[in-house]
Amino acid sequence: MSVSRLKLVGLLSMLLVTVAAHAQQPPPVMVALVESARASDELRLTGTVTSQRTASLSPRVSGLVERVRVDAGDQVAAGKALIDLDATMATLALERTGAAVEEARAQLAEQQRLYGEAKEMFERGLVPETRMHAAEAERRVAAARVERLAAEQKQQREIVRRHTLVAPFTGVVSDRFTDPGEWVETGTPVIELVDMRRLRIDVQVPQERYEQISVGSAVKVELDTLLGEQLDGKVAVRVPVKDPNARTFLVRVTVKGVSKVMTPGMSARVVFPLQGGSSIVRVPRDAILRKPNGSTSVWVINDGDAPTVSERQVQLGRSLRDWVDVRSGLVAGMRIVVRGNETLTEGQQVRILATVPSNFGSQ
Repeated sequence: MSVSRLKLVGLLSMLLVTVAAHAQQPPPVMVALVESARASDELRLTGTVTSQRTASLSPRVSGLVERVRVDAGDQVAAGKALIDLDATMATLALERTGAAVEEARAQLAEQQRLYGEAKEMFERGLVPETRMHAAEAERRVAAARVERLAAEQKQQREIVRRHTLVAPFTGVVSDRFTDPGEWVETGTPVIELVDMRRLRIDVQVPQERYEQISVGSAVKVELDTLLGEQLDGKVAVRVPVKDPNARTFLVRVTVKGVSKVMTPGMSARVVFPLQGGSSIVRVPRDAILRKPNGSTSVWVINDGDAPTVSERQVQLGRSLRDWVDVRSGLVAGMRIVVRGNETLTEGQQVRILATVPSNFGSQ
């Protein structure tokens, strides 16, 4: 074999040895430290102003609308007449029962007189005892008839009274649904009344926050009509039944000294202070591996003379710039792979090139 050929074979052998040596080296990676992060201690949600008392009023008897005394926007006091129905027939029936009562009372007076005479004559021995008992029975029948007719008169007076629809509480008429001349049936809404003195804010809160919001805790309320101002409120009710579709539950907030600018239907932002929030950590976004099944994981460095990696499933929180909150799966101080993590395998040895500083990607 010629000298030149021997040299060529030697060079090829050295090249193969070099390539094999590089192939056997652990893959290079860059790592970062898992940092502690403070979980958000407040929750901002938008709710709707509602009234504790909103009533769709309807007449208690059917009839023809004779007069509508109020319109939308009117403020009314409890007991104020709102709508009058035609009560002509009911009033005539009341007069008839009144006359029947007077007639029955006159008959009762006569029966009482006859009973007195029969009793006196029996005591003098002029009539038998049965005559006195018969007179007493007739007196009792007359008295019972007076009571029955008086009850009918009271019933008819109540029917007449029910031809007028009155406000059950103080509030504002938000709408009316009838006009004079219309026939309305019992149970048909004719007036909508809203109590403006008892307003609250209904907020749908995510189910995972249920244990962090307690009844009686103070909150801040922001209204679009009060730019830059906050009202003091508190959690009045926490309804433990959640909406299965939205995965939320209802929280009702009352506002101290209800603001005059609050009206039902208005949107309001409520700032809830959270209690017992879980501690979280943060990692660079490049460390997160997302799987087709929706799971997320990172590669964790196992310390030792020859560092290896292990895959760790994590639960993510919110993202901020190039950082991601991790709610479970990691603890502060761990080293994780942020470069070269695409082709790693469980337990594989790696070669650490550098550690990414804490302000990695934060700018």
